[in-house]
Amino acid sequence: MTLLQPVYGVPALSSGEYLVIGDLHIGLESHLFSKGFRVASHTGDMLASVLEAAGDDISRLIVLGDVKDSVPGSTKQEYAEIPDFFESLLERFERIDVVKGNHDTRIEEFLPPAVKIHSAAGLRIGDVGLVHGHRWPSEDVMACRTLVMAHNHPAVMFVDGIGKATTEPCWIRGNFKEKSGAGFSVLPERYITIPAFNRMLGGSPMNSADTEPIGPLLGSGLIDFDDADFYLLDGVYLGKRRDLITKGYVKGNPRVRE
Repeated sequence: MTLLQPVYGVPALSSGEYLVIGDLHIGLESHLFSKGFRVASHTGDMLASVLEAAGDDISRLIVLGDVKDSVPGSTKQEYAEIPDFFESLLERFERIDVVKGNHDTRIEEFLPPAVKIHSAAGLRIGDVGLVHGHRWPSEDVMACRTLVMAHNHPAVMFVDGIGKATTEPCWIRGNFKEKSGAGFSVLPERYITIPAFNRMLGGSPMNSADTEPIGPLLGSGLIDFDDADFYLLDGVYLGKRRDLITKGYVKGNPRVRE
């Protein structure tokens, strides 16, 4: 069985042979500018973080969707920064795979030819399935032992004694309830939901009673979401979702634009 471990302090998952990240949302700053916020680009910071997380041995990078931020359409920032970002990564990685996310309209225009693009149905490497999470995976991907997905920008919410709420990005690990279902002859044993790699996105508190997970999987009855384990980026185990439930958040996920 493939051992998948979070990289300490970074929203990246490592198998020892490949690195998995998701939700880059390059171009987010342009969206913020349209709302009146002047924020410098953090794409260079993300590039440095990817390279640091990969270390010296990992030669393959897998990006689980939402490379770009704008949907629909595209911005000058995306056209300027996405090609350079991936060209720089190709100098370090022998192979880069991108699984399409819901923001990745016409992503082929942005990525160098050497980058392998996969549909939203996902990618399977051995016993690991990899998807963005806004669409059902293929039957082959769902036949894996561990399913890794992005899309929800998971975070955990803490509420202090005076009712002030803060959030921190988190990892979620859980299990599927059944061995088959929803038209799939075989289902994974477990799943991992990865935090957004772009720290500016913040996150959606998955332990809030008022937050509804998005995408067909987390919102289905196939998984035991209440029994899922929550971890901070530094590896601290917080507990089961059922024991962390709190209130105080607007229903839905305002940080994810369908």
